[in-house]
Amino acid sequence: MSKSDRLFDVMQILRRHNGPVPGSDLAREAGVSLRTIYRDIATLQGMGADIEGEPGFGYVLNAGFLLPPLMFSPDELHALALGAQWVSHQTDDGLAYAAQNAIAKIGSVLPLELRPLLADNLFHVGRNRPETPAVDLRIMRQAMRDQFKLQLAYRGPAGEETLRVIWPIMLGFVEAKLFVAGWCELREDFRTFRADRIERIKVIEERYPGRRRDLVKRWRTLADEERASASARAGNPRGS
Repeated sequence: MSKSDRLFDVMQILRRHNGPVPGSDLAREAGVSLRTIYRDIATLQGMGADIEGEPGFGYVLNAGFLLPPLMFSPDELHALALGAQWVSHQTDDGLAYAAQNAIAKIGSVLPLELRPLLADNLFHVGRNRPETPAVDLRIMRQAMRDQFKLQLAYRGPAGEETLRVIWPIMLGFVEAKLFVAGWCELREDFRTFRADRIERIKVIEERYPGRRRDLVKRWRTLADEERASASARAGNPRGS
C-alpha cells in the first residue's frame, strides 16, 4: 500500500468514529505498526488536518479537511465506474448524461496513476433500459426534489384509465420495468405505478406534507411487513 493510500485510510478510520480512537486501534484497522501511525498522524497534521490527541489518549479528526488530491481505492473507483455504467445503460438520458459528467469530474482530479482505473472495462452492463415511458422522468425527479404533488393519467392492467393524484417519493428499477412509488390520494395508501402505464402527468405546485425521506421509510417498513406476512402465510398455509 502506498503512503497516500494509507493516509487516506487513516482519515477514513477517524471519520467513522465519534470519539477518540486509540493509536493501537488505528494501527490494527490500517494494518500497520503503531510507530507508523504516529508518523502518519504527524504527517496529516502537517498537511493541515485538524487532528486532536496524543499517544496514550487517542485521536479525533475535526470536520473540514480533505486530502488533496481526491483519493479513492481501486475497488471504490471500480464501484463508481460500474455504477455510472449501469445508470448510463439502464436509466433515462438525463441521468445518463449526469453519470458521465460525474465520472469525468472525478477523473479530472484524480492522480494520474489512478485515472486508468475508471476506464478499466472490468465490468459490462447490458443496454437493457426499461420500456420508454410516455412521460419525462426529469419532471418526476424534479417533483420529488420539490415535494410537489403529481396528477397521473394511469392505465390499469385491463386498459382502463384513471386520474390519480400522488405524492411521488421514489423511482424503482426492477428488471426491465420502471416504477414510481408514492402516496395515492385516491386509494389513501402507498402505491407503485408502472411508468410505461402512465399516459401523461401534470405537476401540481402544491407541496405534500412531511418529508419525502420519512415517507420512504414508512413505505419500506410497510413493504417489509407485507413481505414477512406473505412469507409466513406461504410457510403455514393452514394458519395452524
